[in-house]
Amino acid sequence: MEAVITVVGKDAVGILAKVCTACADEDVNVEEVTQRILRGTFAMIMIVDVTKCKSEITAFAKRLDELGKTMGVEIRCTRQELYDTMHRV
Repeated sequence: MEAVITVVGKDAVGILAKVCTACADEDVNVEEVTQRILRGTFAMIMIVDVTKCKSEITAFAKRLDELGKTMGVEIRCTRQELYDTMHRV
């Protein structure tokens, strides 16, 4: 099962590293990453494989949300099929 992780907030050193470390700690494999810094705002989208995730997806998403709060960014984790449904035109 895949999920989409989005990160948005003020740019700072280590954002990508901290999110990837949180994924690695849960055995979540990062498959694709795109990121940009837009006038000081960090924006990233990751596609991850949560098949082997140690936690349930909701617990993992909550952990990422809490991590984002400590870093001053917003992190959201959504199952791929839910993300696709929400963004279908």
